[in-house]
Amino acid sequence: MSTKQKTSGGFTSLVATITVALCILIGIILYVYVLGNPANFVDNDPTAEPLEGNFLGIAHKGGFIVPFLIAMNLIVLIFSIERFITLAKGKGKGRTDKFVEDIREKLDNNQINEAIEACDAQRGSLANVVRSGLTKFESVSADTTLDNEQKVEAIKSELEEATALELPMLSKNLSILSTSASVSTLIGLIGTVLGMIKAFAAMAGGAPDPAELATGISEALVNTFLGILASTLAIIAYNFFSTKIDTLTYSMDEASHSIAQNFSAKTKKK
Repeated sequence: MSTKQKTSGGFTSLVATITVALCILIGIILYVYVLGNPANFVDNDPTAEPLEGNFLGIAHKGGFIVPFLIAMNLIVLIFSIERFITLAKGKGKGRTDKFVEDIREKLDNNQINEAIEACDAQRGSLANVVRSGLTKFESVSADTTLDNEQKVEAIKSELEEATALELPMLSKNLSILSTSASVSTLIGLIGTVLGMIKAFAAMAGGAPDPAELATGISEALVNTFLGILASTLAIIAYNFFSTKIDTLTYSMDEASHSIAQNFSAKTKKK
């Protein structure tokens, strides 16, 4: 029976798709009923100018692109929270470097069962990988059909398989954040261009219409702001979580190397 475990967590593809769709719906609702609330405009008329200093009314003047930009900001926020929770679960309890050092010490003292118990207590992706290696360590030690080199290779193979099971869970949905960083900027740019077209159109007939000119400029700036905001948050979140994943991956490799080296050293002494 396989001894490998896989840490579960994070949104599945279906849940992620539904979440994106819900964010778009929420963006539309916020645009119509919150930003478009008549109380945000002069004479309670959404077609009129927003009240002075009323950001909600100003944002509403950004046009039909705004709901999608609101959705992009929500997507970045929700998937950042999702990744944070999932990676915290994958990290397990306590510091990873201390855990790896503890496993090394137990291996040096030939305390395999105690090391497995430490994995059960730590949990998380790193602990699952180490536990798989330690369990294989025990089984091949008692296997007389394999030579020492084959035993070491069997342990390495088990550790590689366990790592391969964990990494997809750690990096899952990161592509949504990276995509959001690019798409948000492009959507904001579309809104900016449409706003500038309206502004220049208001100036085309000689004396510019102040209201039309202001609407066009507002639309351009609002879309630019929301697009850049979503893109900035997505880039920060993506880099932050990528660093976390790299740290966990390094710890897995370090622990795997320690297990294989420890077994190899013990077999050479025999």
